[in-house]
This record gives sequence, structure tokens and C-alpha cells, in this order.
Amino acid sequence: MTQQVPLLINGELIQSRSTTLIQVTNPATQEVIAQLPCATSEEVERAVAAAKAAFESWKDTPVGDRARLMLRYQALLKEHHDELAETLSQETGKTFEDAKGDIWRGIEVVEHACNIASLSMGETVENVARKIDCYSITQPLGVCVGITPFNFPAMIPLWMFPMAIACGNTFVLKPSEQDPLTPMRLAELFKQAGAPDGLLQIVHGGKEVVDQLLTHKDTPAISFVGSVAVGEHIYRTGTEHLKRVQAFAGAKNHMVVMPDASKNQVINAIAGASVGAAGQRCMAISVAVFVGESREWIPEVRDALAKVRPGAWNDPKAGFGPLINPQAKERVLHFIQEGKASGAECILDGSECVVEGYPDGNWVGPTMFRNVTTDMSIYREEIFGPVLVALEVDSIEEAIELINENPYGNGTSIFTSSGAAARKYQHEIKVGQVGINVPVPVPLPMFSFTGWRKSFYGDQHAYGKQAVRFYTETKTVTARWFEEDIDHGVNTSIHLR
Repeated sequence: MTQQVPLLINGELIQSRSTTLIQVTNPATQEVIAQLPCATSEEVERAVAAAKAAFESWKDTPVGDRARLMLRYQALLKEHHDELAETLSQETGKTFEDAKGDIWRGIEVVEHACNIASLSMGETVENVARKIDCYSITQPLGVCVGITPFNFPAMIPLWMFPMAIACGNTFVLKPSEQDPLTPMRLAELFKQAGAPDGLLQIVHGGKEVVDQLLTHKDTPAISFVGSVAVGEHIYRTGTEHLKRVQAFAGAKNHMVVMPDASKNQVINAIAGASVGAAGQRCMAISVAVFVGESREWIPEVRDALAKVRPGAWNDPKAGFGPLINPQAKERVLHFIQEGKASGAECILDGSECVVEGYPDGNWVGPTMFRNVTTDMSIYREEIFGPVLVALEVDSIEEAIELINENPYGNGTSIFTSSGAAARKYQHEIKVGQVGINVPVPVPLPMFSFTGWRKSFYGDQHAYGKQAVRFYTETKTVTARWFEEDIDHGVNTSIHLR
């Protein structure tokens, strides 16, 4: 019998009373591996109420105790690393190595949360006026909400709830309905680490559940990662209800190739960054901009991509796995057909990809276009598949102008041996995360994930110091004490007035 994914409410795994069930399938086989209930309105209400009740004691828990919880949690995540990666692989289709990377990048954020004592320190100035001191302190917000996507079912939840809880909040997580088993296991390990009941709740479902969390009077902060359309809805709805929102949305990431770059490094970087995880990364390189004579390398890039083959999660020779579901595959195939119809030259076509032994998998092979113009849909839209488009320009100035005119600003990179070119690029480009000879510049957790423009709606970004600012409020105290009120002890002298 297919398992039904439970909810987590007030420390207990419970079976939902919902009759609306979503099938969770293995993307390589279409085998149903679980059934996911869409939580009822009453169950969502119970989850928020449990988190609110737990907040009353958790907010006063000493910061050292919060840090020690995260220390125990990161140790358990490391202990169960491969087990988590196997579960993640089977429900997302990722290769085992890719899944392990997903887990590890999440663990790094939990390690960062262990530093919460120093991260949440306030500021003090003595004698802002005569014998008056001023200092600031950070305090938690309450019940925070996380809405996470399918493509990183470990890393992105771990971006959110460990930092929020370390700051003194409680948390309600609504993971993707397409791969909920990994987040549920993360929650079980969190409870095993000693998390008090009610700190972390998990509810499942679609738009109705999300909207209930967005509009609930007891959820002051919302974190989201996903598509542009949903991100805009999350941001508008949340802010209309006077909530603090961080919404990470779509991307169209460009990699600029200068003619003085190392050709071998460029080819290897593009191959991995464009089709890794089947292109289902918000930081995937989906556009390569060849400057000047570097355009002569395009055939070699195509040849390198052609050698990367998809396969099942446990195939050690597979470069990437299937797309998450048949609808995602059809969407990518539609873009490939649009690219051909618009006049782009398809120099590598993965439309008819077949993986032996897995005839029902959502396979699309590496695909590459050249002679692409910026008005084509394959350039304008985020394809979210293993499709690379190549543009050719004559100068770095043209490359910068082209990228700055694109509405997205998540990540970009430049490959060059010129420090001057790299300096010019990082200074003038209007993108939040820049790599120099690094194809996928996702920052480590001591920094923050800083998408710009249409890739992000909000003010404070994920993890790093900005996460602490997002999940806390600052209180400023101005204090004056009167020296004449100092009690020097018992005085038995008789004072005449």
C-alpha cells in the first residue's frame, strides 16, 4: 500500500483528514511512491496555533541553548547524509552526487545558524548624551512561514527554518507537493536533535494552503522560493496583509566568455552549469555570451554538452536526471520547438532523448542553440531545463548592456584572465551574485543569497546576516541612571534637615 505523507503538528506526525490527495512519483519511472494530502483549513489553523503557543517559551530560551540545538541538528544531518540523499534522489530524479550536494549546502546553513549568538549581537554607544547610553537588541518576530520549491527539497528548507528558529521564532513549513519526503525526514531529525514540540510544523497542499498562511493574522514573516508568477503573488498578498516577505523568483543567468579566458575551463564550466540537475536550478547558466573570438569555441562547447548523458539516480555515469514531471518535460520541449520555429539554429537537440531501461522517465537531453536573438522566447523565458542558448557580441560593453537589459538579476559569471575586465564587469553588472571564473556563484552561508530585480521581491535576503535581520526586529533602548540614587548600604547616622 502506498504510504500517505503525514503532517507535523505540535511535535506529532499525524494523518490528515483531507480527501484531496496528490500523487508523489519517481520522475524516472512514474512509479507512485507516496500520496500527499492537502491539509484542511482546520489543520493549517492547528499548525499555526501550535507554533504560536511554542513561541511563548522559545523566544525566552537562552541563545546558547538555541545554538546547541543547531549543533546537535547539523551532526545528525551529517550522520544521515547519504540516507537523505537517496530519498531526495528517488523523489526528484537527481543523481546521487547531485542530491548529496543539495543536502550538504543545507547543512552549511545549519552550521551557520550555530553562530547565532554572535550573529544576533546588537550595538551600544555610551554617552549619546550626558550620562545617557543607547543600545540596540534583536528580538524574534513570532510564527514564520516557509514555502519551498521542488528543485532543492533539502537545501532551501534548510535556508529557512534553522535560521528562523535559531533567532527565537517558530516555523510553519509548506514544502513542494512534488517531493515532500525529504523535508519530512529533515523534520524528524530536527525533533530527534531535541527540538521542543511546536517549533517546526509541516503542512502540505497547494494555493489554498499557501493563501491561508499568507493571510493569517499570526504569521508576520513569509519566506518563498519559486517561479516569478507565484513569487509575485506571494509578495503582493503577503505585503497587502502587512507582513514581512522575502520572495525569490525566476532567473535567466548569463555567463560571459572573454577571448582571453582558459578555453578548457570555459567548456567544462558551461557543460556542468547549464545541464546539471537537468537545468532545474535557479542559478543554472542558461545563456552563454561569447565575446569576440571566443565564438570560435561554440562547436567545442556543443561537443562537450553532447557527451553529458542523463540517467537514473544510481547510475554513476549519469550527468543529470529526469525533469521533475511530464508537464515540465512538455514545457521544455515546447520551448525547444519555439526556438527552432523562431529561426534559432539548434546545434544540439535533446528532444528525442531515451534512457535505456527507463522508457517512462521525463527525459530531455542536452540541447544548445546559437544564432539566438533577445526577442526569442528561448532567450526571454526561464526554460528550467537542460537547454543552453548562445549569443555572440563584439565587446564586454555589449555583453554588459545585454545582461542589464534582461529583467532578471539572480546570478551571472565572467570567464577571463583580465583583472581589469573582471573588475569592470562586477562593478557595472546589475545582477546580485557575480562569479569570476566561477560558473554558479552561490555564496556560502556567511554571506547572503542576493538576487536582484525580477529575481527577488523584498528587502532582506536568505541566510547570512540578512537572514538574521529578516527574522528579527530591532529594539533600541535609551537609558539614563541617576548617581544620587545609588544605594551605598545601611547608614545609621542621624541627618538633620
